[in-house]
Amino acid sequence: MTNLVTNLAAAVEEYGENTAIGYEGAETNYEEFWGQTGAFANALEERGVGADDRVAIYLPNVPPFLIAFHGTLRAGGAVVPMNPQYKTREIGHLLGDSEAKVVVALADLVPFVTEVQDETSVEHVVSVGGEAEGATEFTEFLEPGDPGITERADDDVAVQPYTSGTTGQPKGVQLTHENLASNARAASELIPDGIRADDKQLGVLPLFHIYGMTVVMNSTLFNGGAFYPLPAWDAQQAISLIEDEQLTLMHGVPAMYNDVINQPDAAEFDLSSLRLCGVGGSGIPVEVLRKFEELYEPKLYEGYGLTETSPITHFNSPIEGRRVGSVGKTVPGVDSKVVDENFESVSPVEAGPIDEENTDLRDITGEIVVAGPNVMKGYYGLPEANEEAFTDDEGRRWFHTGDIGYSDEDGFYYVVDREKHMIVTGGYNVYPREVEELLFEHEAVADAAVAGIPDERRGETIKAFVVTTPDADVTEDELKEYCLTNLAEYKHPREIEFVEELPRTTTGKVQKFKLRDEEASTSQ
Repeated sequence: MTNLVTNLAAAVEEYGENTAIGYEGAETNYEEFWGQTGAFANALEERGVGADDRVAIYLPNVPPFLIAFHGTLRAGGAVVPMNPQYKTREIGHLLGDSEAKVVVALADLVPFVTEVQDETSVEHVVSVGGEAEGATEFTEFLEPGDPGITERADDDVAVQPYTSGTTGQPKGVQLTHENLASNARAASELIPDGIRADDKQLGVLPLFHIYGMTVVMNSTLFNGGAFYPLPAWDAQQAISLIEDEQLTLMHGVPAMYNDVINQPDAAEFDLSSLRLCGVGGSGIPVEVLRKFEELYEPKLYEGYGLTETSPITHFNSPIEGRRVGSVGKTVPGVDSKVVDENFESVSPVEAGPIDEENTDLRDITGEIVVAGPNVMKGYYGLPEANEEAFTDDEGRRWFHTGDIGYSDEDGFYYVVDREKHMIVTGGYNVYPREVEELLFEHEAVADAAVAGIPDERRGETIKAFVVTTPDADVTEDELKEYCLTNLAEYKHPREIEFVEELPRTTTGKVQKFKLRDEEASTSQ
């Protein structure tokens, strides 16, 4: 294998007349799509952007995302996907750290880019959906022609997404051509008959997120299927698209399925065309799964993975069997195990899921670690973080997921808890430190701590506990608006509680478990 995009080239060769992208009633076949990616690759090359150069894509799920993604790969560059909910503060770090030379952004988002452009390596800004000051409109940027494919090595970086760490500073995850190709292959083979050329995939998971990028977009396009992107989640719109186009595949986060079953006309939806519904991003409540399957014909199959693993490592495959409450078995080509603090394997239980209330979890759980061709090359420019993230053992390079879980003798894995402080809200990962640092910048805030609290729809939601400065005059709504202005919408606190002091250890660390316990006791 050379370049990841050769997988798309093979699909073009075999399925050239098939629909590659269906969007707002228009269809683009594989040959047309390939021509568009070539025009984008030409445009990059004419501007001196090529091998190893970074191209940032700051878009929702629209066709130009797919064109820019695969066009960048054709030119030998690496993609830096950016959440379109991010604002100036957030993209400034991503662009500065990645040294991206080109940014493809929605026209409305271009001002966020130009505001930080002088502090970064960005040379060209491309606008999608209209003209914008300081940017070249997307169709004007393209240069028609067939540039071929720039050869890359298996371990060259293809995509560099960013994931927050416990320090609160997002880390660049270096995913290679082999990482992503191997995982797209694995995802394609987890359902009966694999992903087929006659499959139609709902593309509602964000493409900047590795789940939507690999498991949904690439696994579909690499097998000649049709991809139907939606720029934003809307339950009614998604269901209408499934019914109208007779879509066959859907992946989503738990909150999406919860939205579907809570629609007033949920019982009237016809989802019979779907042959697979996958769910990941966070654990799905068993009650949501049960209600979905009471209403509709397809079953829900839960999986697990991380940005650093391209992402999928475990899945409840229809082929291998399903166990409700489990994230499934390790996918083919990947190895995993549960280890204790000494990196000794923890014995599996006889059969799961176990009764957690009557079991001492410390006896059966440990950290889930994984190894395989899907595991990232490493964090960009962070040798200390890489040293912490990996353990070499018996000739294997094991990645520490930071997630606590257990396994059973049938090979199913169960995630008990996420990393110590990470909040998973609606499928998005949020680290409290990032929100806390912003709160500390407000003149009325003397001290602050952020924690996740239970939420029926999102799984968790964000709550901030704030100690104000003396004589401060600030309201909860004012602090919420401040956070919403400076952070992506899903990161801002839904609740803010003013407290006199925060519980701390003798070394000054906030005891967040006490805040969560207090929140739980007051909400009962």
